[in-house]
Amino acid sequence: MALLLAGDIGGTKTILRLVERTVNGEMNALYEFRYPSGEFPDLVPIVQHFLTEAAIELNFAPEPEKACFAIAGPVVNNTAKLTNLPWVLDAKRLEQELGISRVSLINDFVAVGYGVCGLDAEDLHTLQVGKPRQYDPIAVIGAGTGLGNCFAIPEANGVKVFSSEGGHGDFAPRSELEFQLLKYLLAKHDIARISIERVVSGQGIVSIYQFLRDRKFAAESAEVGEIIKKWESEIGKSEKTVDPGATIAKAAMEKCDRLSEQTMQMFVEAYGAVAGNMAVSLLPYGGLYIAGGIAAKILPLIQEGSFMRAFTHKGRMDSLLEMIPVRLVLNDHVGLIGAAVCAASL
Repeated sequence: MALLLAGDIGGTKTILRLVERTVNGEMNALYEFRYPSGEFPDLVPIVQHFLTEAAIELNFAPEPEKACFAIAGPVVNNTAKLTNLPWVLDAKRLEQELGISRVSLINDFVAVGYGVCGLDAEDLHTLQVGKPRQYDPIAVIGAGTGLGNCFAIPEANGVKVFSSEGGHGDFAPRSELEFQLLKYLLAKHDIARISIERVVSGQGIVSIYQFLRDRKFAAESAEVGEIIKKWESEIGKSEKTVDPGATIAKAAMEKCDRLSEQTMQMFVEAYGAVAGNMAVSLLPYGGLYIAGGIAAKILPLIQEGSFMRAFTHKGRMDSLLEMIPVRLVLNDHVGLIGAAVCAASL
């Protein structure tokens, strides 16, 4: 038995989980707690506070042997500077100050890549069974605040996950309506190119809605319109009081607002096409996983079929993409699971 410490470290919140790894490789969560990151000067006091609380809860003083922290931001040589916090993290310093023999820092979406390999069947929804190959690459894509990408290569004792910045590639329109969307965004932002994540992300949902609204595709409902106007008035503020993307998605799933329905149709099709582009590039017969904060919340829309039609619509490559297993991640703690998987491999 080994004790592991896993963490999901963000600018707003820090989630820590103490995990017991049994001799047969099973991972059992012993204790978990969430902390407001901004109330602490560094990660070290959070971990110390967590271990003290865990000792009270578990009736023994836990001494993790290894730890892995998933960081919302770039990680270079096991160091990281968080975007929205004055924290500078270094794995070696954390080892010394926390008394943990091995500490690793990884990007939060790399943690998702490790996490998908540690999920149970009930944590996944199969969109396409395909013809899985055990030793072939695995791809992960996830729309949330941005658009995360990573891929994994199977190894003798698990997988090796590699980060990617594929979400910053160019948005490639596939229809006249998407070409109009591209031109709209170029003019609106006064920039020379549009990245994929400007369309396939939470912000992308809002951008598509604004495009359709401004093009008078359909009348704007009072309920959704009020949320959009409130959000637009808060642009530039660090804290937002509304979530327009969630409001649009909810209205679309309830089929109570035509503008929202068309917005989500465009979004889902663009998401499927981008996932298909990743699949064409990597041929991940080990599986392509749809993660991120949006997909599981709009599963009914994805199940309608346009996502997979856009995914496989690659001309002469259609038959190859039909062989790739496609699974949607339902467990929103997949990154924390991945941090534990990574810690176990240290």
